[in-house]
Amino acid sequence: MTESSSSPSRPESAPASHDGGVTETATEVIYRERQWVPWYWWLLAAGVVALISVQLANNRNGWWLVGSALVFGALAAWLLTHWSRTVLRVELDSDGTRWLVAGEANLPADVVSRSLAVPATAKRNAMGRQLDPAAFVISHGWVPEMVMLVLDDPNDPTPYWLLSSRNPEALLQAFLPDQADAALKHMPRT
Repeated sequence: MTESSSSPSRPESAPASHDGGVTETATEVIYRERQWVPWYWWLLAAGVVALISVQLANNRNGWWLVGSALVFGALAAWLLTHWSRTVLRVELDSDGTRWLVAGEANLPADVVSRSLAVPATAKRNAMGRQLDPAAFVISHGWVPEMVMLVLDDPNDPTPYWLLSSRNPEALLQAFLPDQADAALKHMPRT
């Protein structure tokens, strides 16, 4: 996964509460996508853990097998869960502004001038020689399609966001409903 550049920061509207604390403005999550690794990666990891554990326990007592299986199993589970930590969310603010939240980066819908769904067949080109080094990119090899959001914000040098998405149509419909039809016209329909 690659994450680079920065994004416009979300204005924190946090009025003071009665007890001196801070209250958050209510937001509604209208789209959420967690990008889990494929299920068969878990099977592959279990096989690798079993192979390593058996090799370490060869000609030793049973505790070597159990101990190495626990240690390497926990390591494999942490690694696969860590790779699956990317969450894309579209939130609707109380004032009607839509925000795309990708990790700790936030993007308001009003700074996106154009959007485009990138099909699996064009992902290689989008991530290859055509990629602008100043772009904000979240890419996973196991997520075949992407969404490109071209920015028009004089305060941000980031030219566009390029995000892996399992469902670009739903993401664009939730984040940019007025641009979604034009952004999806080049996507192959299955």
